[in-house]
Amino acid sequence: MIRVLVIDDSALVRSLLKRILEQDPQIEVVGTAADAYIAREKIKKLHPDVLTLDVEMPKMDGITFLSNLMRLHPLPVVMVSSLTRKGAEVTLQALELGAIDFVAKPQGDFAGSLETVSREIIQKVRTAARANIRAASRRRPVAPLSVEEKQTVDAIIPESRRHPAASGLPPLIAIGASTGGTEAIKDVLVELPGNMPPIVITQHIPPGFSTAFAQRMNRLAQLRVHEAEEGQRIQPGNVYIAPGALHLLVARDSNGYYCSLSDGPRVNRHKPSVDVLFRSVAQTAGRNATGVILTGMGDDGARSLLEMREAGARTIAQDEESSVVWGMPGAAVKRDAAEQILPLEKIPSALVYMQAGNRRPLRGQPSLQPTGAATAAGIS
Repeated sequence: MIRVLVIDDSALVRSLLKRILEQDPQIEVVGTAADAYIAREKIKKLHPDVLTLDVEMPKMDGITFLSNLMRLHPLPVVMVSSLTRKGAEVTLQALELGAIDFVAKPQGDFAGSLETVSREIIQKVRTAARANIRAASRRRPVAPLSVEEKQTVDAIIPESRRHPAASGLPPLIAIGASTGGTEAIKDVLVELPGNMPPIVITQHIPPGFSTAFAQRMNRLAQLRVHEAEEGQRIQPGNVYIAPGALHLLVARDSNGYYCSLSDGPRVNRHKPSVDVLFRSVAQTAGRNATGVILTGMGDDGARSLLEMREAGARTIAQDEESSVVWGMPGAAVKRDAAEQILPLEKIPSALVYMQAGNRRPLRGQPSLQPTGAATAAGIS
């Protein structure tokens, strides 16, 4: 049983969240709190496994409370944030401080809208319960949640075994992530020099938050970071992040790579989807690409990372110990899609090393032995 404490200054929101969460027989809302001071006492008394935390609260705001909590008594936290620019920026700050994930608080008909995202709220609380809060030890496993049938990447871009010729194509790096990914992506980008090949990124993130995320990465990284736009040219030294609620694909013409956005159906229950990005890169850049799959819930990206490897691309999966949730990278490893399994802190140096034309892993970095389809693709 997952014990949850709901923290929100609105009595309506507390009531709604309690009702939604307790739809799941494996979740028990052990208490609610209207402000951080009440929450502090209830944490001591009730020993919850997961907190849901409002960003804006009286007496002590959610960010200050979260900062103190992570310093003194770390617990998995799912933030509840408004869909505003300020809300998005504060939420990204919360993720930096250690929150596992966030739920975008609906606008307008709040009660009705919150009910429509009830599945997402339940899933994120369940994921937080087993998240690696210190990136060191995993929590107990939770049974899978019953969800609707999911679309595969075939719904957006058909599979093809025809790989582009290697000659004449510039290098390209593709990164995919979900839960814990905003900070993992930041940790990779800030360590990369400004003369890297172009980087395309899909992070599971809702509209509005992707804009704030791209702007924040642009402030922190040496590379120029953009929220991707339709038809935007993909240039060296630049990073392109998929907008929330749109798939990002890489296309190519006689002038090189460019961004293509799709408003098609969700893939693996996500839009944007990592599988969509990775398949487009496999078909467009082939062995000139490098694919990286980072921390995240589920298996989005695993199938198409294997397609990238089969096309001759270099592929990396984040290791379990450094992942907040080893779902996506773990699924990639099970499929033999990852040429290397690396801790997060070693991924930037590996990318720099690979772009220098090296085909073998850096000394001291663990690598999977090439097997199966990857061997057939000529990876050594």
